[in-house]
Amino acid sequence: MRSTPSPAQQPEPGTVHWDPAQYLRFADERTRPLHDLLARVPALPHEPAPTVLDIGCGPGNSTAVLRRRWPGGRLTGIDSSPEMLATARAEGEPTADYLLADARGYDPADARPDLVVSNATLQWVDGHLDLLPRWAAALKPGAVLAFQVPGNFDAPSHTLLAGLRRSPRWRDLLGGDATRAGVHRPETYLDALAGAHCTPDVWETTYLTLLAGPDPVLEWVKGTALRPVLGRLAAPEDRAAFLAEYGALLREAYPAGPHGTVFPFRRIFAVAVRY
Repeated sequence: MRSTPSPAQQPEPGTVHWDPAQYLRFADERTRPLHDLLARVPALPHEPAPTVLDIGCGPGNSTAVLRRRWPGGRLTGIDSSPEMLATARAEGEPTADYLLADARGYDPADARPDLVVSNATLQWVDGHLDLLPRWAAALKPGAVLAFQVPGNFDAPSHTLLAGLRRSPRWRDLLGGDATRAGVHRPETYLDALAGAHCTPDVWETTYLTLLAGPDPVLEWVKGTALRPVLGRLAAPEDRAAFLAEYGALLREAYPAGPHGTVFPFRRIFAVAVRY
């Protein structure tokens, strides 16, 4: 699994360059929804040694959670970022296999998995609703597809970013497509999974995360939503100016309180059992 991927598996040009260290600054907060997701996963067909795919494994923090849940499982992490996979292999979950591949082109059918997990990845994938029937078709009866995605695209952290990148100062550099994809309503995922020969369990939760330190919301989004934007700002002075302007907007939208900064974060969850 660690060999060089075929051309069909290579990430497409313009792939976001991820910063594992920045992403992992809030590792506990980012991993908590995965624990809540896995709590609803039933027994798998080949317990205690199932075949598990972690699609969008990032720096391996999610793969490490899966290893703790299934110590004897055959785990494979799939991600399109070489930087993230390097961290996953070295620090995240070194005993897993890893594959450099884009979620849109990867076909899990050959693995015949007992569980396909995608933790906060599908929001980056345009047309990801079309992937769900293909992923579900790879499952044997009783096997499970489980994913969670952020549902906060209407929150100030995202709407302020969208408005700023379209402002006169930044629109020529950033255009209207500096962020990608998005998510659907929970009902849409429920219908898609039910139509893919699965019994779906779909729900949503809003986490009230208490963040510490100066500009904590800015530091959070630097690891996720800001990555495509910063990738288009090649000049250091442009990057610094944009971060200063966006940071000021975030401080107003998310004022610091006596115990830290409250950052509400809605997430959508789905667990689907193939029948």
